[in-house]
Amino acid sequence: MGDTAPTPMLDIGPRIGCDVVNVVDVTRSIELFGRRYLDRTFTPHELQTCAGPARDQRLAARFAAKEAVVKVLRPGDVPVPWNSIEITRAEWGGCGVTLSGNAAELARAQDLHDFQVSISHEADVAIAMVIATRSGARIEKKDDIADD
Repeated sequence: MGDTAPTPMLDIGPRIGCDVVNVVDVTRSIELFGRRYLDRTFTPHELQTCAGPARDQRLAARFAAKEAVVKVLRPGDVPVPWNSIEITRAEWGGCGVTLSGNAAELARAQDLHDFQVSISHEADVAIAMVIATRSGARIEKKDDIADD
């Protein structure tokens, strides 16, 4: 058989990311690295929003959300600093996602938009799910390439 060109396929629809974080891991990072960890991982808005009782649980939920966003972005070798993903507090009480820097560039390059996030936490565990819409980008399906 001859060479066959890869068949482009339309990659549209939502992308989903999910992550679970143990609250104790966040607490230990804060104890070990203090302000350095907090400032590298969270934005000033996130730190302000999470202040007070259950701070570590709230921060763990936001860290889980950041990890879920990275899974949606599929960055490959592109570095995505934690501060380029911000989990915001919406007026209605839920959360939203704001991207900057490399995270925003990856989203634009892949036509990802309308990021939605849901977070939850208990005393020892936090979870987050993120969904983003992707419309119209073409990718090549690698397994369509035939061998001679």
